[in-house]
Amino acid sequence: MGFPSEFYEKVREASEVLYYKALTVIPKDVVERIKLAYSSEDSQLGKEVLNVILRNIEIAKSRNLLVCQDTGTPVYFVELGDAEISFVKLINAIKEGVRNATLKYHLRPNMVHPITRVNTGDNTGRRAPIVHIEINESLKNAVKITALPKGSGSENRSAIAMLRPADGLKGVKKFILETVANAGGMGCPPYIVGVGIGGDFELAAYLAKKAIMRPLGSRSEDDVGRKLEEELLLQLNKLGIGPMGVGGKTSVLDVHVEIAETHISSLPVAVNIDCWRGEKATALIDENLRIEYMGE
Repeated sequence: MGFPSEFYEKVREASEVLYYKALTVIPKDVVERIKLAYSSEDSQLGKEVLNVILRNIEIAKSRNLLVCQDTGTPVYFVELGDAEISFVKLINAIKEGVRNATLKYHLRPNMVHPITRVNTGDNTGRRAPIVHIEINESLKNAVKITALPKGSGSENRSAIAMLRPADGLKGVKKFILETVANAGGMGCPPYIVGVGIGGDFELAAYLAKKAIMRPLGSRSEDDVGRKLEEELLLQLNKLGIGPMGVGGKTSVLDVHVEIAETHISSLPVAVNIDCWRGEKATALIDENLRIEYMGE
Protein backbone atom coordinates (compact mmCIF):
# COMPACT_ATOMS: atom_id res chain seq x y z
CA MET A 1 0.00 0.00 0.00
CA GLY A 2 1.27 3.45 -0.88
CA PHE A 3 0.81 6.47 1.39
CA PRO A 4 -0.89 9.64 0.08
CA SER A 5 1.06 12.87 -0.23
CA GLU A 6 -0.29 14.01 3.16
CA PHE A 7 1.81 11.26 4.74
CA TYR A 8 5.03 13.18 4.14
CA GLU A 9 3.58 16.22 5.91
CA LYS A 10 2.95 13.94 8.90
CA VAL A 11 6.55 12.75 8.72
CA ARG A 12 7.72 16.37 8.75
CA GLU A 13 5.47 17.15 11.71
CA ALA A 14 6.59 14.09 13.67
CA SER A 15 10.28 14.68 12.92
CA GLU A 16 10.04 18.25 14.20
CA VAL A 17 8.30 17.22 17.42
CA LEU A 18 10.61 14.25 18.01
CA TYR A 19 13.78 16.28 17.71
CA TYR A 20 12.68 18.74 20.39
CA LYS A 21 11.06 16.08 22.57
CA ALA A 22 14.25 14.01 22.63
CA LEU A 23 16.16 17.06 23.85
CA THR A 24 13.73 17.95 26.64
CA VAL A 25 12.29 14.67 28.00
CA ILE A 26 14.66 11.92 29.13
CA PRO A 27 13.24 8.40 28.53
CA LYS A 28 11.65 6.73 31.55
CA ASP A 29 14.00 3.72 31.46
CA VAL A 30 17.01 6.03 31.66
CA VAL A 31 15.53 8.03 34.57
CA GLU A 32 14.76 4.84 36.50
CA ARG A 33 18.27 3.48 35.96
CA ILE A 34 19.81 6.76 37.18
CA LYS A 35 17.59 6.66 40.28
CA LEU A 36 18.75 3.11 40.93
CA ALA A 37 22.36 4.20 40.51
CA TYR A 38 21.81 7.05 42.97
CA SER A 39 20.46 4.67 45.60
CA SER A 40 23.43 2.31 45.28
CA GLU A 41 26.33 4.71 44.65
CA ASP A 42 28.98 4.55 47.41
CA SER A 43 30.88 7.70 46.44
CA GLN A 44 29.39 10.73 48.18
CA LEU A 45 30.56 13.06 45.41
CA GLY A 46 29.23 10.65 42.77
CA LYS A 47 25.91 10.54 44.62
CA GLU A 48 25.73 14.34 44.62
CA VAL A 49 26.39 14.41 40.87
CA LEU A 50 23.60 11.89 40.23
CA ASN A 51 21.27 14.01 42.37
CA VAL A 52 22.09 17.07 40.27
CA ILE A 53 21.42 15.05 37.11
CA LEU A 54 18.00 13.96 38.41
CA ARG A 55 17.11 17.56 39.34
CA ASN A 56 18.23 18.69 35.90
CA ILE A 57 15.95 16.11 34.27
CA GLU A 58 12.94 17.19 36.34
CA ILE A 59 13.46 20.92 35.77
CA ALA A 60 13.89 20.46 32.01
CA LYS A 61 10.70 18.40 31.78
CA SER A 62 8.57 20.70 33.95
CA ARG A 63 9.71 23.88 32.20
CA ASN A 64 9.98 22.39 28.70
CA LEU A 65 13.68 23.26 28.56
CA LEU A 66 16.64 21.52 26.98
CA VAL A 67 18.35 19.01 29.24
CA CYS A 68 21.72 19.96 27.70
CA GLN A 69 22.91 22.79 25.49
CA ASP A 70 24.30 20.27 22.97
CA THR A 71 21.46 19.61 20.55
CA GLY A 72 23.52 16.88 18.92
CA THR A 73 23.84 15.54 15.43
CA PRO A 74 20.27 14.81 14.28
CA VAL A 75 20.06 11.06 13.67
CA TYR A 76 16.82 9.31 12.70
CA PHE A 77 15.96 5.62 12.53
CA VAL A 78 12.96 4.83 10.32
CA GLU A 79 11.24 1.43 10.33
CA LEU A 80 8.91 0.69 7.43
CA GLY A 81 6.14 -1.86 7.14
CA ASP A 82 4.59 -3.10 3.92
CA ALA A 83 4.11 0.29 2.27
CA GLU A 84 5.24 2.01 -0.91
CA ILE A 85 7.45 4.90 0.14
CA SER A 86 9.36 7.56 -1.74
CA PHE A 87 12.70 7.62 0.05
CA VAL A 88 13.47 11.03 -1.44
CA LYS A 89 10.25 12.54 -0.07
CA LEU A 90 10.70 10.74 3.24
CA ILE A 91 14.22 12.05 3.83
CA ASN A 92 13.31 15.54 2.65
CA ALA A 93 10.36 15.59 5.08
CA ILE A 94 12.63 14.61 7.97
CA LYS A 95 15.14 17.26 6.95
CA GLU A 96 12.40 19.89 6.89
CA GLY A 97 11.29 18.77 10.35
CA VAL A 98 14.83 19.22 11.70
CA ARG A 99 15.13 22.63 10.07
CA ASN A 100 11.79 23.77 11.48
CA ALA A 101 12.58 22.53 14.98
CA THR A 102 15.98 24.24 14.96
CA LEU A 103 14.54 27.61 13.94
CA LYS A 104 11.30 27.39 15.94
CA TYR A 105 12.92 26.41 19.24
CA HIS A 106 16.17 28.32 18.68
CA LEU A 107 18.21 25.14 18.96
CA ARG A 108 21.98 25.42 18.69
CA PRO A 109 22.97 24.78 15.06
CA ASN A 110 25.75 22.19 15.17
CA MET A 111 26.21 21.00 11.61
CA VAL A 112 29.25 22.36 9.79
CA HIS A 113 31.39 21.49 6.78
CA PRO A 114 34.03 19.09 8.16
CA ILE A 115 36.96 21.07 6.72
CA THR A 116 35.87 24.69 6.24
CA ARG A 117 33.71 24.54 9.43
CA VAL A 118 31.07 26.71 7.74
CA ASN A 119 27.81 26.28 9.67
CA THR A 120 24.62 25.55 7.75
CA GLY A 121 22.64 27.40 10.44
CA ASP A 122 19.73 24.96 10.70
CA ASN A 123 21.22 21.53 11.55
CA THR A 124 20.74 20.28 7.98
CA GLY A 125 23.11 19.97 5.03
CA ARG A 126 24.94 17.31 3.06
CA ARG A 127 23.56 14.02 4.38
CA ALA A 128 22.26 15.84 7.43
CA PRO A 129 20.15 14.77 9.19
CA ILE A 130 21.50 11.23 9.14
CA VAL A 131 18.63 8.87 8.28
CA HIS A 132 18.76 5.08 8.63
CA ILE A 133 15.93 3.07 7.06
CA GLU A 134 15.05 -0.54 7.86
CA ILE A 135 12.20 -2.90 7.01
CA ASN A 136 10.01 -4.11 9.89
CA GLU A 137 7.27 -6.35 8.51
CA SER A 138 5.45 -6.43 11.85
CA LEU A 139 4.48 -2.79 11.36
CA LYS A 140 2.34 -3.71 8.30
CA ASN A 141 1.14 -0.33 6.97
CA ALA A 142 2.68 1.79 9.73
CA VAL A 143 5.95 3.71 9.93
CA LYS A 144 8.01 4.14 13.10
CA ILE A 145 10.37 7.09 13.42
CA THR A 146 12.92 7.53 16.21
CA ALA A 147 14.96 10.69 16.71
CA LEU A 148 18.35 10.13 18.33
CA PRO A 149 20.18 13.47 18.66
CA LYS A 150 23.78 12.48 19.37
CA GLY A 151 25.92 14.87 21.38
CA SER A 152 29.56 15.25 20.35
CA GLY A 153 31.03 14.73 23.82
CA SER A 154 30.11 11.06 23.88
CA GLU A 155 30.22 10.52 20.11
CA ASN A 156 33.83 11.74 20.00
CA ARG A 157 34.78 9.03 22.49
CA SER A 158 33.41 6.25 20.26
CA ALA A 159 35.75 3.96 18.32
CA ILE A 160 35.94 1.11 15.83
CA ALA A 161 38.56 -1.59 15.32
CA MET A 162 39.11 -4.20 12.63
CA LEU A 163 40.43 -7.00 14.82
CA ARG A 164 41.88 -10.28 13.62
CA PRO A 165 39.74 -13.41 14.07
CA ALA A 166 42.61 -14.75 16.19
CA ASP A 167 41.97 -11.94 18.69
CA GLY A 168 38.71 -13.67 19.54
CA LEU A 169 36.40 -12.78 22.40
CA LYS A 170 39.36 -11.79 24.57
CA GLY A 171 40.40 -9.17 22.02
CA VAL A 172 36.82 -7.90 21.71
CA LYS A 173 36.52 -7.39 25.47
CA LYS A 174 39.92 -5.71 25.64
CA PHE A 175 39.00 -3.20 22.94
CA ILE A 176 35.66 -2.34 24.55
CA LEU A 177 37.19 -1.90 28.01
CA GLU A 178 40.02 0.26 26.64
CA THR A 179 37.60 2.44 24.67
CA VAL A 180 35.45 3.22 27.71
CA ALA A 181 38.50 3.63 29.96
CA ASN A 182 40.02 6.10 27.48
CA ALA A 183 36.73 8.03 27.42
CA GLY A 184 37.08 8.61 31.16
CA GLY A 185 34.86 11.48 32.21
CA MET A 186 35.09 13.31 28.87
CA GLY A 187 31.79 12.00 27.43
CA CYS A 188 29.54 12.77 30.43
CA PRO A 189 29.19 9.41 32.21
CA PRO A 190 27.52 7.29 33.41
CA TYR A 191 27.49 5.98 29.86
CA ILE A 192 25.15 3.85 27.81
CA VAL A 193 27.51 1.68 25.76
CA GLY A 194 26.47 0.30 22.39
CA VAL A 195 28.61 -2.43 20.82
CA GLY A 196 28.43 -3.74 17.26
CA ILE A 197 30.29 -6.95 16.45
CA GLY A 198 30.56 -8.44 12.98
CA GLY A 199 29.38 -7.37 9.57
CA ASP A 200 31.93 -5.07 7.96
CA PHE A 201 33.44 -1.69 8.91
CA GLU A 202 30.18 0.10 8.11
CA LEU A 203 27.71 -2.36 9.64
CA ALA A 204 29.60 -2.73 12.93
CA ALA A 205 29.37 1.03 13.51
CA TYR A 206 25.69 1.08 12.56
CA LEU A 207 24.91 -1.79 14.95
CA ALA A 208 26.73 -0.02 17.78
CA LYS A 209 24.62 3.10 17.21
CA LYS A 210 21.43 1.06 16.94
CA ALA A 211 22.31 -0.78 20.17
CA ILE A 212 22.07 2.35 22.30
CA MET A 213 18.44 2.72 21.24
CA ARG A 214 17.38 -0.42 23.09
CA PRO A 215 15.59 -0.06 26.45
CA LEU A 216 17.97 -0.23 29.38
CA GLY A 217 17.85 -3.65 30.96
CA SER A 218 17.00 -5.42 27.69
CA ARG A 219 19.34 -8.19 26.62
CA SER A 220 20.71 -9.40 23.29
CA GLU A 221 18.85 -12.18 21.48
CA ASP A 222 22.24 -13.77 20.80
CA ASP A 223 23.56 -15.99 23.61
CA VAL A 224 27.13 -14.73 23.24
CA GLY A 225 25.93 -11.15 23.07
CA ARG A 226 23.79 -11.53 26.18
CA LYS A 227 26.62 -12.99 28.25
CA LEU A 228 28.96 -10.29 26.99
CA GLU A 229 26.51 -7.55 28.01
CA GLU A 230 26.22 -8.88 31.54
CA GLU A 231 29.96 -9.37 31.95
CA LEU A 232 30.92 -5.98 30.52
CA LEU A 233 28.38 -4.16 32.68
CA LEU A 234 30.19 -5.45 35.76
CA GLN A 235 33.69 -4.90 34.40
CA LEU A 236 33.07 -1.38 33.12
CA ASN A 237 31.58 -0.27 36.41
CA LYS A 238 34.77 -1.45 38.11
CA LEU A 239 36.76 1.13 36.15
CA GLY A 240 35.90 3.72 38.80
CA ILE A 241 35.17 6.53 36.34
CA GLY A 242 31.97 7.40 38.18
CA PRO A 243 29.27 9.97 37.39
CA MET A 244 30.73 12.79 35.27
CA GLY A 245 34.17 11.33 35.96
CA VAL A 246 34.29 12.19 39.68
CA GLY A 247 34.81 8.57 40.72
CA GLY A 248 32.43 5.92 41.98
CA LYS A 249 30.95 2.60 40.98
CA THR A 250 28.46 4.01 38.45
CA SER A 251 30.47 4.42 35.26
CA VAL A 252 27.92 2.93 32.84
CA LEU A 253 24.15 2.51 33.04
CA ASP A 254 24.06 -0.44 30.66
CA VAL A 255 25.81 -2.23 27.80
CA HIS A 256 23.99 -3.38 24.67
CA VAL A 257 25.55 -5.69 22.08
CA GLU A 258 24.33 -6.29 18.52
CA ILE A 259 25.87 -9.06 16.41
CA ALA A 260 25.98 -9.81 12.66
CA GLU A 261 27.68 -12.50 10.60
CA THR A 262 31.05 -11.42 9.24
CA HIS A 263 33.70 -12.43 6.72
CA ILE A 264 35.80 -15.47 7.59
CA SER A 265 38.92 -13.30 7.88
CA SER A 266 37.33 -10.35 9.72
CA LEU A 267 36.34 -9.36 13.25
CA PRO A 268 35.00 -5.78 13.22
CA VAL A 269 34.09 -4.26 16.59
CA ALA A 270 32.56 -0.82 17.14
CA VAL A 271 31.81 0.95 20.41
CA ASN A 272 29.31 3.80 20.40
CA ILE A 273 29.29 5.72 23.66
CA ASP A 274 26.17 7.61 24.72
CA CYS A 275 26.11 10.06 27.62
CA TRP A 276 23.83 9.64 30.64
CA ARG A 277 20.95 11.41 28.87
CA GLY A 278 20.20 8.56 26.46
CA GLU A 279 18.16 11.03 24.43
CA LYS A 280 15.65 9.53 22.02
CA ALA A 281 11.98 9.88 21.11
CA THR A 282 9.75 7.68 18.93
CA ALA A 283 6.51 8.14 17.00
CA LEU A 284 4.30 5.76 15.04
CA ILE A 285 2.39 6.94 11.96
CA ASP A 286 -0.41 4.54 11.01
CA GLU A 287 -2.23 3.99 7.72
CA ASN A 288 -4.86 6.56 8.76
CA LEU A 289 -2.07 9.14 9.18
CA ARG A 290 -2.50 9.32 12.94
CA ILE A 291 0.67 10.10 14.87
CA GLU A 292 1.20 8.30 18.16
CA TYR A 293 4.11 9.53 20.25
CA MET A 294 5.41 6.52 22.12
CA GLY A 295 5.73 6.66 25.88
CA GLU A 296 2.83 9.08 26.31
